[in-house]
Amino acid sequence: MAGIDELERPGGRLRAIGRSTTGLLSVVLLIVGWEWFARSGYVTPFMLPPLSEVLLRIWNDAVAGDLFLNAGLTLYRALVGFLIAAAGGVLLGAAMSRSAIARWFFDPIVSVGFPMPKIAFLPIVILWLGFYDVSKIAMVVFDAIFPVVTATVAGIQGVERELIWSARNMGARDRELMWQIVLPAALPQILTGLQVALPLSLIVAVVAEMMMGGFGLGGAMITSSRFADSRGVFAGIVEIAVVGYCVVKAMALVRRRLLLWHQEALEPSTA
Repeated sequence: MAGIDELERPGGRLRAIGRSTTGLLSVVLLIVGWEWFARSGYVTPFMLPPLSEVLLRIWNDAVAGDLFLNAGLTLYRALVGFLIAAAGGVLLGAAMSRSAIARWFFDPIVSVGFPMPKIAFLPIVILWLGFYDVSKIAMVVFDAIFPVVTATVAGIQGVERELIWSARNMGARDRELMWQIVLPAALPQILTGLQVALPLSLIVAVVAEMMMGGFGLGGAMITSSRFADSRGVFAGIVEIAVVGYCVVKAMALVRRRLLLWHQEALEPSTA
């Protein structure tokens, strides 16, 4: 058995390295293709500036401090809205799962609101809250809360009845049942909803900044567009892509940390 394990481990490592190399290869091909196509003469530098010039623009923005200011503001709005939506969504989803009255009242609202493009409410939010951070965070909360609510409801309803019956037979009260049995058992589903809501929060924050203007990655992009600054627009695209990638990877790391006890964490990563 020890010999078999030793043979299997290098193979697992090779498969992991192969997947990482494949993912890196696609990024390298995209970078090379972008640079080549931009300099090939098929498009003008205004339509598609070379990636090297875009990266130079990002560097200049970083040296000037504009990059950190705009990225920080966008992350602040997205993360604050996400945290509010996460807390409110879990509480509302738990209430809908445990209370027939709450489910009767909120279920039609969630059913109608989830597929609806919430960005249509942006003019109303601007009229009510203005153009500042409160309105942008409110839009993030309004968009991000729906996947959290639905995931929480689905996760709690999917908890095995045997777990609940066993806990009740052992004398668990309702509060202990919720915090020690139901929510931990529903945590994988809830985290899936949070993983959907987090990038959605970043998207909504950027779109709100584009619509309202001001500082932030979205606001900087729309300002560059108004001044026909093509490199500034593409720099914003690259910056948003990098920030989004880091946010998604951070959320995946949090999920792995919180679910060390769960079956998905015990499965071989090279399978």
